[in-house]
Amino acid sequence: MTGEATVVKNAGSHFLLSELPQWAPFPAVLRGKVRLERSGATNPVAVGDRVRYALEGTAADELHPAVIKEVLPRSNYVIRRSTNLSRQSHVIAANLDRAVLVVSLYFPEIKLPFLDRLLVTCEVYGVRPVIALNKLDLYRELAPEQVEAFCRIYRGAGYKVVECSALTGEGIDELRSICSDGTSLLSGESGVGKSSVIRALDPSLEPKVGDISLVHLQGRHTTSLYEMYPLSGGGFIIDTPGLRGFGLVDLEKEEISKYFPEMLRVADNCRFVPCTHTHEPGCAVKAALEDGSISAERYNSYLGMLEEDKKFR
Repeated sequence: MTGEATVVKNAGSHFLLSELPQWAPFPAVLRGKVRLERSGATNPVAVGDRVRYALEGTAADELHPAVIKEVLPRSNYVIRRSTNLSRQSHVIAANLDRAVLVVSLYFPEIKLPFLDRLLVTCEVYGVRPVIALNKLDLYRELAPEQVEAFCRIYRGAGYKVVECSALTGEGIDELRSICSDGTSLLSGESGVGKSSVIRALDPSLEPKVGDISLVHLQGRHTTSLYEMYPLSGGGFIIDTPGLRGFGLVDLEKEEISKYFPEMLRVADNCRFVPCTHTHEPGCAVKAALEDGSISAERYNSYLGMLEEDKKFR
């Protein structure tokens, strides 16, 4: 028996598949040939991948899991460099309708270069990003100016920003509506409250091991798992471990500015082509920086990516 399904859980060498939109996960393992063929990343199969599988019998179980025979072409994906100064890469998730990037201004303090690397990666690989500014209940009292400044920077760059609080529920209806169609990746730095946002989106979800009891998946949820969940109001979300680092992959320094939408809007007006937007006279990007239409914070992130690119050469 053969079929096609979507990877809904990645636990290293073992997987759960489901023939979406039907939600009926079953266990699977990866064939060695597929592992070798897709060796460019540390994980040849990611949550969200569409795969062809084969079964020995009529149904998969713990003792007779399906075998993944082929990974079908991806429409898009989110990928990061595995570690600093490493050329290895890791695919976080594939075939996404959007990536919801959960951030907090404080507790933990936001690192704008980290967020900007995530946004550039989404732009490069064709994933539509949505920024979810969580813990709004804290910031409205403690730092209203910083909330306004953050929203001005990223809305000005062209991104959708949803101000929300997993604690009070503010903004959660809007986020739930966004995620109700298709597949959404939820990602962000460790500590930003991503799991709380997931529970707020659907109180029936508690990131945990699913109903299928596999020996290699037993026990309480650990953040090393990548997993998809169905939302009761429609749509699917992919939960990922909290990220502590995010390096760009397969991006030449001459290309980086093309993935800053606010830079792309004015770059054709630069006097010289190509323009690095760093020292050239008649640079439209630097002029936009001077008049405030491009934020200093985003421009500094761009300069950091140019410098980071040198380390990997």
